[in-house]
Amino acid sequence: MGAVGVAIRPATDDDIPSIRAILASHGNDGPIVHGDIVGPYLRHLIAHGRTLVSVGDDEGEGTEVIVGFAATIDTGRGWHLADLFVRVDRLGQGIGRPLLEAVFDGAVERSTFASDDPRALPLYVRAGMTPLWPSLYVEGTAAQLAASSAAAGPETEAATHDQLADIERAWTGHDRRLDHAFWASQVDADPFTVVDAGEVVACGYARARQASAVRVLDRLVVHPEADPVAATFAALRRAARGGPVFICVQGPSPVLRPLLEAGFRVADRDTYLASRDDLFDPTRLIPNPGMR
Repeated sequence: MGAVGVAIRPATDDDIPSIRAILASHGNDGPIVHGDIVGPYLRHLIAHGRTLVSVGDDEGEGTEVIVGFAATIDTGRGWHLADLFVRVDRLGQGIGRPLLEAVFDGAVERSTFASDDPRALPLYVRAGMTPLWPSLYVEGTAAQLAASSAAAGPETEAATHDQLADIERAWTGHDRRLDHAFWASQVDADPFTVVDAGEVVACGYARARQASAVRVLDRLVVHPEADPVAATFAALRRAARGGPVFICVQGPSPVLRPLLEAGFRVADRDTYLASRDDLFDPTRLIPNPGMR
Protein backbone atom coordinates (compact mmCIF):
# COMPACT_ATOMS: atom_id res chain seq x y z
CA MET A 1 0.00 0.00 0.00
CA GLY A 2 1.11 3.57 -0.66
CA ALA A 3 -0.99 6.68 -0.07
CA VAL A 4 -4.42 6.30 1.50
CA GLY A 5 -6.70 4.50 -0.93
CA VAL A 6 -3.82 3.64 -3.28
CA ALA A 7 -2.46 0.12 -3.88
CA ILE A 8 0.70 -0.99 -5.70
CA ARG A 9 0.71 -3.96 -8.07
CA PRO A 10 2.80 -5.32 -10.98
CA ALA A 11 2.17 -3.62 -14.30
CA THR A 12 0.87 -5.47 -17.34
CA ASP A 13 0.78 -4.60 -21.03
CA ASP A 14 -2.87 -3.64 -20.56
CA ASP A 15 -1.67 -0.75 -18.37
CA ILE A 16 0.48 0.80 -21.10
CA PRO A 17 -2.13 3.28 -22.43
CA SER A 18 -2.63 4.69 -18.91
CA ILE A 19 1.13 4.79 -18.31
CA ARG A 20 1.65 6.61 -21.60
CA ALA A 21 -0.99 9.16 -20.66
CA ILE A 22 0.96 9.91 -17.48
CA LEU A 23 4.21 10.17 -19.44
CA ALA A 24 2.60 12.50 -21.98
CA SER A 25 1.32 14.79 -19.23
CA HIS A 26 4.94 15.19 -18.09
CA GLY A 27 6.23 15.77 -21.64
CA ASN A 28 7.85 12.34 -21.93
CA ASP A 29 5.68 10.90 -24.70
CA GLY A 30 4.31 12.56 -27.77
CA PRO A 31 3.31 12.21 -31.41
CA ILE A 32 4.51 9.10 -33.23
CA VAL A 33 6.08 10.48 -36.40
CA HIS A 34 9.03 8.22 -37.20
CA GLY A 35 7.88 5.17 -35.24
CA ASP A 36 6.86 4.18 -31.73
CA ILE A 37 9.75 4.32 -29.26
CA VAL A 38 7.90 4.54 -25.94
CA GLY A 39 5.52 1.60 -26.36
CA PRO A 40 8.18 -1.07 -27.03
CA TYR A 41 10.34 0.42 -24.25
CA LEU A 42 7.51 0.01 -21.73
CA ARG A 43 6.77 -3.53 -22.91
CA HIS A 44 10.44 -4.42 -22.43
CA LEU A 45 10.48 -3.01 -18.90
CA ILE A 46 7.31 -4.90 -18.01
CA ALA A 47 8.64 -8.16 -19.46
CA HIS A 48 12.26 -8.01 -18.28
CA GLY A 49 12.52 -5.40 -15.53
CA ARG A 50 10.47 -4.70 -12.43
CA THR A 51 7.53 -2.45 -13.30
CA LEU A 52 4.82 -1.45 -10.83
CA VAL A 53 1.77 0.77 -10.94
CA SER A 54 -0.07 2.61 -8.19
CA VAL A 55 -3.81 2.25 -8.56
CA GLY A 56 -6.56 4.15 -6.83
CA ASP A 57 -10.25 4.89 -6.93
CA ASP A 58 -11.12 7.60 -9.45
CA GLU A 59 -12.81 10.25 -7.30
CA GLY A 60 -14.72 7.67 -5.31
CA GLU A 61 -16.47 6.21 -8.36
CA GLY A 62 -15.23 2.68 -7.65
CA THR A 63 -13.21 2.46 -10.85
CA GLU A 64 -9.53 1.47 -10.65
CA VAL A 65 -7.26 4.05 -12.25
CA ILE A 66 -3.49 4.17 -12.53
CA VAL A 67 -2.17 7.18 -10.65
CA GLY A 68 1.58 6.42 -10.86
CA PHE A 69 4.12 3.97 -12.18
CA ALA A 70 7.76 3.05 -11.70
CA ALA A 71 10.22 0.70 -13.38
CA THR A 72 13.69 -0.60 -12.60
CA ILE A 73 16.04 -2.82 -14.56
CA ASP A 74 19.04 -4.93 -13.59
CA THR A 75 22.20 -3.49 -15.20
CA GLY A 76 24.55 -6.11 -13.79
CA ARG A 77 25.87 -3.54 -11.29
CA GLY A 78 22.67 -2.92 -9.37
CA TRP A 79 19.15 -1.82 -10.21
CA HIS A 80 18.59 1.29 -12.31
CA LEU A 81 15.39 3.33 -11.93
CA ALA A 82 14.19 3.80 -15.48
CA ASP A 83 11.07 5.83 -14.70
CA LEU A 84 8.99 7.12 -11.82
CA PHE A 85 5.97 9.29 -12.62
CA VAL A 86 2.79 10.23 -10.78
CA ARG A 87 -0.34 11.54 -12.46
CA VAL A 88 -0.19 15.34 -12.47
CA ASP A 89 -3.40 15.78 -10.53
CA ARG A 90 -2.15 13.39 -7.82
CA LEU A 91 1.25 14.97 -7.18
CA GLY A 92 2.02 15.72 -3.54
CA GLN A 93 -0.31 13.01 -2.22
CA GLY A 94 2.35 10.57 -1.00
CA ILE A 95 2.26 8.26 -4.01
CA GLY A 96 5.87 8.47 -5.20
CA ARG A 97 7.86 7.41 -2.13
CA PRO A 98 6.17 4.04 -1.45
CA LEU A 99 6.21 3.30 -5.18
CA LEU A 100 9.97 3.95 -5.26
CA GLU A 101 10.59 1.73 -2.24
CA ALA A 102 8.53 -1.06 -3.77
CA VAL A 103 10.15 -0.96 -7.20
CA PHE A 104 13.68 -1.13 -5.74
CA ASP A 105 12.50 -4.01 -3.55
CA GLY A 106 15.42 -3.77 -1.11
CA ALA A 107 18.13 -3.46 -3.79
CA VAL A 108 21.41 -2.23 -2.28
CA GLU A 109 23.02 -0.80 -5.41
CA ARG A 110 20.74 1.79 -7.01
CA SER A 111 20.99 4.46 -9.68
CA THR A 112 18.85 6.81 -11.72
CA PHE A 113 18.85 9.97 -13.83
CA ALA A 114 16.78 12.65 -12.07
CA SER A 115 15.01 15.41 -13.93
CA ASP A 116 15.07 19.05 -12.85
CA ASP A 117 11.71 18.58 -11.11
CA PRO A 118 12.50 19.88 -7.58
CA ARG A 119 10.57 16.96 -6.04
CA ALA A 120 12.72 14.29 -7.70
CA LEU A 121 16.20 14.75 -6.27
CA PRO A 122 15.22 14.88 -2.56
CA LEU A 123 13.13 11.72 -3.04
CA TYR A 124 16.08 9.85 -4.55
CA VAL A 125 18.56 11.08 -1.96
CA ARG A 126 16.28 9.83 0.80
CA ALA A 127 16.20 6.49 -1.04
CA GLY A 128 19.98 6.12 -0.66
CA MET A 129 21.33 7.69 -3.83
CA THR A 130 23.85 10.54 -4.02
CA PRO A 131 23.92 13.21 -6.77
CA LEU A 132 27.19 12.58 -8.63
CA TRP A 133 27.30 14.57 -11.88
CA PRO A 134 25.17 16.23 -14.57
CA SER A 135 23.94 14.10 -17.43
CA LEU A 136 23.75 16.29 -20.53
CA TYR A 137 21.63 15.79 -23.64
CA VAL A 138 23.72 17.25 -26.42
CA GLU A 139 22.66 17.86 -30.02
CA GLY A 140 24.59 18.75 -33.16
CA THR A 141 25.02 17.95 -36.84
CA ALA A 142 27.10 15.75 -39.08
CA ALA A 143 28.62 18.89 -40.60
CA GLN A 144 29.86 20.02 -37.19
CA LEU A 145 31.39 16.59 -36.62
CA ALA A 146 33.15 16.72 -39.99
CA ALA A 147 34.61 20.15 -39.26
CA SER A 148 35.92 19.14 -35.83
CA SER A 149 39.59 18.48 -35.13
CA ALA A 150 38.42 15.08 -33.80
CA ALA A 151 36.85 14.19 -37.17
CA ALA A 152 39.52 11.76 -38.34
CA GLY A 153 39.46 8.47 -36.53
CA PRO A 154 38.27 4.87 -36.47
CA GLU A 155 35.75 3.32 -38.84
CA THR A 156 32.48 1.57 -38.02
CA GLU A 157 31.05 -1.78 -39.09
CA ALA A 158 27.56 -3.28 -38.89
CA ALA A 159 27.06 -5.91 -36.21
CA THR A 160 24.36 -8.06 -34.63
CA HIS A 161 22.95 -7.60 -31.15
CA ASP A 162 24.36 -11.01 -30.17
CA GLN A 163 27.84 -9.85 -31.17
CA LEU A 164 27.45 -6.64 -29.18
CA ALA A 165 26.16 -8.55 -26.13
CA ASP A 166 29.21 -10.83 -26.29
CA ILE A 167 31.56 -7.86 -26.57
CA GLU A 168 30.04 -6.03 -23.60
CA ARG A 169 30.11 -9.19 -21.49
CA ALA A 170 33.79 -9.75 -22.34
CA TRP A 171 34.68 -6.14 -21.39
CA THR A 172 32.48 -5.72 -18.31
CA GLY A 173 31.42 -9.18 -17.15
CA HIS A 174 27.73 -8.20 -17.45
CA ASP A 175 25.35 -10.30 -19.52
CA ARG A 176 22.68 -7.97 -20.93
CA ARG A 177 21.66 -10.06 -23.92
CA LEU A 178 17.93 -9.36 -23.49
CA ASP A 179 18.56 -5.61 -23.38
CA HIS A 180 20.78 -5.79 -26.46
CA ALA A 181 18.00 -7.59 -28.34
CA PHE A 182 15.66 -4.75 -27.39
CA TRP A 183 18.07 -1.99 -28.43
CA ALA A 184 18.47 -3.69 -31.80
CA SER A 185 14.68 -3.89 -32.25
CA GLN A 186 14.00 -0.17 -31.99
CA VAL A 187 12.83 1.99 -34.87
CA ASP A 188 15.50 2.18 -37.58
CA ALA A 189 18.02 0.65 -35.18
CA ASP A 190 21.62 0.38 -36.31
CA PRO A 191 23.86 -1.94 -34.22
CA PHE A 192 27.54 -1.41 -34.97
CA THR A 193 31.13 -1.69 -33.78
CA VAL A 194 33.87 0.93 -33.92
CA VAL A 195 37.07 -0.55 -35.34
CA ASP A 196 40.59 0.87 -35.13
CA ALA A 197 43.58 -0.90 -36.69
CA GLY A 198 41.52 -4.07 -37.00
CA GLU A 199 40.46 -4.09 -33.33
CA VAL A 200 36.99 -3.39 -31.93
CA VAL A 201 37.30 -0.35 -29.65
CA ALA A 202 33.60 0.37 -29.03
CA CYS A 203 30.14 -1.00 -29.75
CA GLY A 204 26.72 0.56 -29.72
CA TYR A 205 23.39 1.42 -31.27
CA ALA A 206 21.86 4.31 -33.16
CA ARG A 207 18.14 4.74 -33.80
CA ALA A 208 15.38 7.11 -34.86
CA ARG A 209 13.52 9.39 -32.46
CA GLN A 210 9.78 9.10 -32.06
CA ALA A 211 8.73 12.59 -33.14
CA SER A 212 11.88 14.18 -34.57
CA ALA A 213 14.17 13.75 -37.55
CA VAL A 214 17.16 13.97 -35.19
CA ARG A 215 18.82 10.56 -34.84
CA VAL A 216 20.11 9.25 -31.52
CA LEU A 217 23.35 7.60 -30.51
CA ASP A 218 21.33 5.44 -28.15
CA ARG A 219 24.16 3.67 -26.29
CA LEU A 220 27.90 3.20 -26.71
CA VAL A 221 30.35 1.09 -24.70
CA VAL A 222 34.04 1.94 -25.17
CA HIS A 223 36.87 -0.56 -24.58
CA PRO A 224 38.70 0.06 -21.27
CA GLU A 225 41.93 0.93 -23.10
CA ALA A 226 40.54 2.81 -26.11
CA ASP A 227 40.32 6.56 -26.70
CA PRO A 228 36.71 7.46 -25.85
CA VAL A 229 36.77 10.71 -27.85
CA ALA A 230 37.83 9.10 -31.13
CA ALA A 231 35.45 6.18 -30.64
CA THR A 232 32.48 8.39 -29.80
CA PHE A 233 33.05 10.76 -32.71
CA ALA A 234 33.18 7.76 -35.07
CA ALA A 235 29.94 6.45 -33.56
CA LEU A 236 28.27 9.86 -33.89
CA ARG A 237 29.27 10.15 -37.55
CA ARG A 238 27.58 6.83 -38.21
CA ALA A 239 24.52 7.65 -36.11
CA ALA A 240 24.00 11.06 -37.76
CA ARG A 241 23.71 9.73 -41.32
CA GLY A 242 24.57 13.17 -42.60
CA GLY A 243 22.04 15.04 -40.46
CA PRO A 244 21.38 16.08 -36.86
CA VAL A 245 22.25 13.73 -34.02
CA PHE A 246 21.53 13.54 -30.29
CA ILE A 247 23.65 12.02 -27.50
CA CYS A 248 23.56 11.68 -23.70
CA VAL A 249 26.98 12.68 -22.34
CA GLN A 250 28.00 12.46 -18.70
CA GLY A 251 29.62 15.48 -17.05
CA PRO A 252 33.00 13.78 -16.40
CA SER A 253 33.26 12.47 -19.97
CA PRO A 254 36.25 13.68 -22.03
CA VAL A 255 33.87 13.71 -25.00
CA LEU A 256 31.89 16.69 -23.71
CA ARG A 257 34.39 19.49 -24.35
CA PRO A 258 35.27 18.55 -27.96
CA LEU A 259 31.58 18.21 -28.77
CA LEU A 260 30.86 21.69 -27.42
CA GLU A 261 33.92 23.05 -29.23
CA ALA A 262 32.54 21.51 -32.43
CA GLY A 263 29.36 23.53 -31.98
CA PHE A 264 27.08 20.99 -30.33
CA ARG A 265 24.62 22.48 -27.83
CA VAL A 266 23.20 21.26 -24.55
CA ALA A 267 19.47 20.74 -25.15
CA ASP A 268 18.54 19.36 -21.73
CA ARG A 269 20.06 17.91 -18.57
CA ASP A 270 19.43 15.44 -15.77
CA THR A 271 21.40 14.58 -12.64
CA TYR A 272 22.93 11.14 -12.24
CA LEU A 273 22.47 9.67 -8.77
CA ALA A 274 23.71 6.36 -7.42
CA SER A 275 24.35 4.48 -4.21
CA ARG A 276 28.05 4.26 -5.25
CA ASP A 277 30.18 6.30 -7.62
CA ASP A 278 31.55 3.28 -9.49
CA LEU A 279 28.40 1.61 -10.85
CA PHE A 280 29.52 2.66 -14.32
CA ASP A 281 32.40 4.56 -15.88
CA PRO A 282 31.07 7.89 -17.23
CA THR A 283 34.17 8.32 -19.40
CA ARG A 284 33.52 5.09 -21.33
CA LEU A 285 29.76 4.73 -21.51
CA ILE A 286 27.26 6.75 -23.47
CA PRO A 287 24.23 5.48 -21.58
CA ASN A 288 20.69 4.86 -22.56
CA PRO A 289 19.22 6.98 -19.72
CA GLY A 290 16.24 4.69 -19.19
CA MET A 291 18.31 1.52 -19.02
CA ARG A 292 21.90 2.81 -18.63
